[in-house]
Amino acid sequence: MRNISLILLASVTLIFVSCENANNSESLANKKIFRYNESAGVTSLDPAFSRNIENIWACNQLYNGLVQMDNKLNIIPCIANQWEISEDGKVYTFFLKNNVKFHDHEKFKDGKGRNVTAHDFVYSFNRIIDSKVASPGAWIFNNLDFLEENNFSPFEAVNDTTLKIYLNQPFPPFLGILTMQYCSVVPHEVVEYYKNDYSSNPVGTGPFKFKMWDEGNKMVFLKNDNYFEKDSVGNSLPYIDAIAITFIKDEEIEFLKFLNGDLDFVSGREGSYKEEIFTAKGELKEKYKGKIHMMTNPYLNTEYLGILVDDNLEVVKNSPLRKKMIRQAINYGFNREQMISYLRKDIGTPANSGFIPKGMPSFDENNVKGYTYNPEKAKELLYSAGFPNGKGLPEITIYTTAGYVDLCEFIQHQLGEIGIKLKVDILPATTHRELVARSELNFFRKSWIADYPDAENYLALFYSKNFTPHGPNYTHFKNFEFDKLYEKSQTEINDSIRFHLYQEMDKILIEEAPVVILYYDEVVRLVQNNVSELGINPINMLSLKQVKIN
Repeated sequence: MRNISLILLASVTLIFVSCENANNSESLANKKIFRYNESAGVTSLDPAFSRNIENIWACNQLYNGLVQMDNKLNIIPCIANQWEISEDGKVYTFFLKNNVKFHDHEKFKDGKGRNVTAHDFVYSFNRIIDSKVASPGAWIFNNLDFLEENNFSPFEAVNDTTLKIYLNQPFPPFLGILTMQYCSVVPHEVVEYYKNDYSSNPVGTGPFKFKMWDEGNKMVFLKNDNYFEKDSVGNSLPYIDAIAITFIKDEEIEFLKFLNGDLDFVSGREGSYKEEIFTAKGELKEKYKGKIHMMTNPYLNTEYLGILVDDNLEVVKNSPLRKKMIRQAINYGFNREQMISYLRKDIGTPANSGFIPKGMPSFDENNVKGYTYNPEKAKELLYSAGFPNGKGLPEITIYTTAGYVDLCEFIQHQLGEIGIKLKVDILPATTHRELVARSELNFFRKSWIADYPDAENYLALFYSKNFTPHGPNYTHFKNFEFDKLYEKSQTEINDSIRFHLYQEMDKILIEEAPVVILYYDEVVRLVQNNVSELGINPINMLSLKQVKIN
């Protein structure tokens, strides 16, 4: 760690600034406040732009949708009490609670939050597919049926408490998709009033309501006293009074604040503090046992390196990665087991299968064989590609963020031993994210966290109609057979048949190698001992409505 006095000085400065801003908001003295840090920052509190986990976590405290997911990935009621799916799988009917209110706002009568109706969901969903809004979540509604008899609308408010959604074909993962933050309900009066500024003036129905946002410094949410959900014995949720989010970029300062009790939890183990707190086996060191609590859970997250394979893009035209054998050689050229052991403290599983991660129902490592460390095979591929021992092969640049430099440098070293020269270029997280979305980086570090527990969520990244920026296909992969299988799987209701189709698609990805799959992740949460009921789940969703602080 760097000089402790410098860290403490920076911490004191940040605390002072935070306190100054806190004085401008409602006093939170003697309140139960859950505090966490978001080093990557929050860019929007509009659920239509909840593309990354930072925005998703924040929006999850402010909004609700028709349905939600519990910690075991079961889809359960939320604003919708119950639902029906037609026999042909194309019409979803939701029956809404009649006691859910939006947060108070001056645009409502008497400033009091009004009841949510089915018409609000029609408005909210239409925003997602409105090209003028340009939501990155528009792809979630790719299967809508624009019925002429319904004024070409796929969403119908039959009355205030009944909503129908029409699909053009059966799509079994659809109910899971509706648990995503994109599908949160928003009030038209407030959205139209703020227009582009709605992202920093949010009004939802969630367990917490927006209070203040000092960009780059602090964000505060307060308890929603009118929240509609109760616990199992009828007590009102949430239990805590507020949430305070800071935006400290320095991981060492963040970790120090956690140890000092100024933060209630830290997520992940990618930071520079991992050597300080974890043993070689990924367990808490003895000196921290009893002081903090560590929670772990399989994580539906695939960490990978993406490769642009679209010859129509200028950045691809002169790249050696256009050759499939070079991409395959990279996949064979480094040891995933050593990488996880040395750099990830054995937290996570080496990705020796396909892109679908361990933990998904359709995952089958016996049927889907991926890449394992085989430097001789990698050399053979280089020779066949016209670059014996890497001779004549141009240097390849991989773009990453600070938190993953160690992974990329490990790969750089091992690929160098077989003749592949790799340069590691570090970019700020927001810059990296935007350049990847605009297809301006041809070799990049990326991860995909499941939005809903169906492998279609992962395979959608390679469907040709989902090219970024209008969808999640960051590699611009296009394969006729893959597309054919993908479209067939979307209409297949039988799980075992659909899983087989998923596995066949995964095999195509392994053969064509538009990605270098690194490992399947694991959720790790470090929590203060006085915090309970935080929970943990395979999609690493942060839900604070049932959290208790003693």
